[in-house]
Amino acid sequence: MNAVDYAPFLGTIGGGFAAGALAGYALKQVIRIAAVIVGLFIAALAYLQYQGIIHVDWGRIQSFSQNGITWVVDSLTHISNNIGAPHTSDFGFSNIIPLTSSVSAGFMLGILRG
Repeated sequence: MNAVDYAPFLGTIGGGFAAGALAGYALKQVIRIAAVIVGLFIAALAYLQYQGIIHVDWGRIQSFSQNGITWVVDSLTHISNNIGAPHTSDFGFSNIIPLTSSVSAGFMLGILRG
């Protein structure tokens, strides 16, 4: 065997890793920007309430945010419970496992280094 025989396999792994790293980096930047926007919005609400311009029902905001967090936790629990479930469909791709593992490794690197 020579390097030409391994070229498609290495291209799959390298391309998947690069795509995963790019997606992880982009997701981290979007989350960072969203956190700043939400933080500034809450700070603006607190300032406007302090000045007496508006009245904010913080209990309702807390209830709304707790419902959202509960939904996210339930969704993640459902996903994690189904990770090991057997799948009935057969894709027939011989390179799906290397591609998936390289994309997930790149995604984690993109999240961590972003």
